[in-house]
Amino acid sequence: MLAGGRSGLYIGGEWHQSSDGSRFPVDDPATEEVLADVASASPQDAIEAVAAAHHAFGSWAERAPRDRAEILRRAFDLILDREKDFAELIVRENGKAFSDALGEVRYAAEFFRWFSEEAVRNRGEIYRAPAGDKRVVVLYQPIGVSLLVTPWNFPLAMGTRKIGPALAAGCTVVLKPASDTPLVALALADLMEEAGCPPGVVNVLPSRSSSAVVGAAMADPRVRKLSFTGSTEVGRILLAEAAKRVLSVSMELGGNAPFLVLADADLDAAVTGAIQAKMRNAGEACTAANRFYVHGAVVDDFTDRLTAAMERLTIGGGMERGVDVGPLINADAREKVASLVEEAAEEGAVTTGGKAPERKGYFYLPTVIKDVARSAGILATEIFGPVAPIVRFDDLDDAIDQANDTDLGLISYVYTGDQRVGMSVAERLEAGMVALNRGLISDPATPFGGVKQSGLGREGSHHGIQEFLETKYIGADW
Repeated sequence: MLAGGRSGLYIGGEWHQSSDGSRFPVDDPATEEVLADVASASPQDAIEAVAAAHHAFGSWAERAPRDRAEILRRAFDLILDREKDFAELIVRENGKAFSDALGEVRYAAEFFRWFSEEAVRNRGEIYRAPAGDKRVVVLYQPIGVSLLVTPWNFPLAMGTRKIGPALAAGCTVVLKPASDTPLVALALADLMEEAGCPPGVVNVLPSRSSSAVVGAAMADPRVRKLSFTGSTEVGRILLAEAAKRVLSVSMELGGNAPFLVLADADLDAAVTGAIQAKMRNAGEACTAANRFYVHGAVVDDFTDRLTAAMERLTIGGGMERGVDVGPLINADAREKVASLVEEAAEEGAVTTGGKAPERKGYFYLPTVIKDVARSAGILATEIFGPVAPIVRFDDLDDAIDQANDTDLGLISYVYTGDQRVGMSVAERLEAGMVALNRGLISDPATPFGGVKQSGLGREGSHHGIQEFLETKYIGADW
């Protein structure tokens, strides 16, 4: 295990036990066995972490952008040097297949490389006011101490996607990782120190008392930014809390991604894209295809092909050879998926899967359900599991209306042989991102985020660093 299996709190460059002595177990979802016992931060620990970040902020913000960039670049190199170790740690605490985990590690590292390059490109503006009475100077300054709250489904990538732009901008951070997957975040803390991060710039607080710890940090006037990735339900609660202090927030919330297959689509490509979009991390991704709308002319053929592709996938513990699909994160997640499938199958027809296999761990078989009723609850719920419900459509306008019939809008997928039609459909879909004839589009160089109740702000690209910068205008005459 990386970093000798760190299990404490990382505050001000030092490892601590929790102030109240509490700890919590971290389970392996493939075996249901305890992997580690980790310190559980208290609200008092959160205040101490904020104090450490606040103490470090002034000197870090003043540090030369090139220096900050070099630290992030070294962190990028260190992650890649230990990519297999990080991937194995992700497999152990998250459950995803090793190939998925290795892909996450490389994706995660790229955020540090990208934002090491953005750190030196924080350019302001200067121009003469139209009235001619002054010069307008615009500066972009670091917003301050930033609270980062990350989910369990991409424990490394969600950390680097937030830490990278924050540090590049000159902010210091307190990272609260998900309690299901804290070990990767603790290993990352060690790595950041090795890369040259001064004490207090990055602080990591695993905790089972998430709401109390996050609430204490948000209430501290020294915290000026909250960046949260998680469910829309929790996001609403945090937005209400943030309003009390008019705290700057960035939120990447839930998704309910439609996957449209038009009559002229290349079905081989569509099925390949469907497997990528649906089965990455066993469907436990906010970008996972959630609802498949397939034109009546090709729905039977597509369903048969997708069913066959799902049946070819191998399930098992992530470190087992040749595994494509690992377990779900915990028993509650599996029960939710099973309940959704049971309801959808009352009117539709399960063509493969539809149950948990007889084995240890929180596994669920890759599942396809055809002829799903438009009123089925599974279409209105983020499944977060390896289940593909298929709905037939005969009119494109109707399909687009169905795709948009949700209060979420993170990503949509479209497959068509006509690029002009595809671009037209993409413009009409209410989503922050659209994958056109592609199953994967996430990239550190692109703006990741949604519309409606899927979030606020963007991560990645040059937009990502702006989330951690304040705009200052100086009026001067010379």
